[in-house]
Amino acid sequence: MDILDRTIKSALNEFLQEKIVLLTGPRQVGKTTLAKQLRSKFDYLNFDESTHRSILSKKEWKRDTDLVIFDEIHKMRGWKRWLKGIYDTEGVKPQILVTGSARMDTYRKGGDSLAGRHYLLHLLPLSVREVDQTQPQKVLDQMLIHGSFPEPFFKNSDRASKLWRKSHLDVILREDLLDLENVKNIKGMELLIDLLAQRVGSTLSYASLAKDLEVSPHTIKHWIAILSSLYIVFVVTPYSKQISKAIVKEPKIYFYDTGRVTAGEAARVENTVAIHLLKRALFLQDVNGEETGLFYLKDKEKREIDFVTVLNHKLEYLIEVKTSDNSFSNSLIYYQQKLNPLKGAVQAVYHLDRERQTESGLKMVLLSTFLNSLET
Repeated sequence: MDILDRTIKSALNEFLQEKIVLLTGPRQVGKTTLAKQLRSKFDYLNFDESTHRSILSKKEWKRDTDLVIFDEIHKMRGWKRWLKGIYDTEGVKPQILVTGSARMDTYRKGGDSLAGRHYLLHLLPLSVREVDQTQPQKVLDQMLIHGSFPEPFFKNSDRASKLWRKSHLDVILREDLLDLENVKNIKGMELLIDLLAQRVGSTLSYASLAKDLEVSPHTIKHWIAILSSLYIVFVVTPYSKQISKAIVKEPKIYFYDTGRVTAGEAARVENTVAIHLLKRALFLQDVNGEETGLFYLKDKEKREIDFVTVLNHKLEYLIEVKTSDNSFSNSLIYYQQKLNPLKGAVQAVYHLDRERQTESGLKMVLLSTFLNSLET
């Protein structure tokens, strides 16, 4: 397999010259692979390895190298304060890259003592554009079957995907979870993941999930927050001009691994779009300093738009996702006229015979083409 040109690589190289860089993202998304491709001379230390922990505690990594990579050190108590001391005494010679498979921006250990000393970048699963811009439909077809994590995607095998998926979740729930929080009901969380995988694209009822699992709604909310911190799922809330109103409404849940979705092809298609839009939002936020948001839209008359993107507090795009449909969504027509998004309204269709556009600028485009156009 050729070396992939990950979208954030250029920014990663630039930021490493100035400050510590924290590179976060799901387990096995390619963080370590990308890190080791950045420099020919580097030192790599993983906090999960006992011999590496000793080197870290004594601060005995190589100094005559271009880059030092600290992996999973967010599991070290006081890790931010520890990094601050290194930066304040040694600067970034060698350059310092910290990688981790939990959300380091919200991780519980350590105070916020890295202010002004770091950049935070997110590496998410592969996008259509990263894999092959010349064959976006082929890439999308493969993603809908195997997901977009590098290993199952490139192996392109049902058996290999199933084996990888099982191992991937086992490691997260039985190792990473215990580092994050003391959760005793692992089986309950596994069942919750199964239920969420069946409800992708639908609004969630915490009370309904709580009843199914025989726990409290508060526990369900807490478990979903943990799954979000471990990069298993992410939450999309309703859009409102008054965001405070949206918070109390039912969210939708999507998976970082589209291959885990069991709710059918339409749900997998929608989940694939969701992860691409999240990846774009985080890229614009991390690299360009933009304020971004990803929402869905639904009113009391049940007019619904799958995705709404917000850029610097202004409504940017309305995006409706269809598996196959040659007619424009009435909801999309209504909200385009009502909200007048800055960059327009798009109906992205997986199976589409012909792209089209209305006089008002409403576009119907092939989904693979739309995903390929995103800055991901």
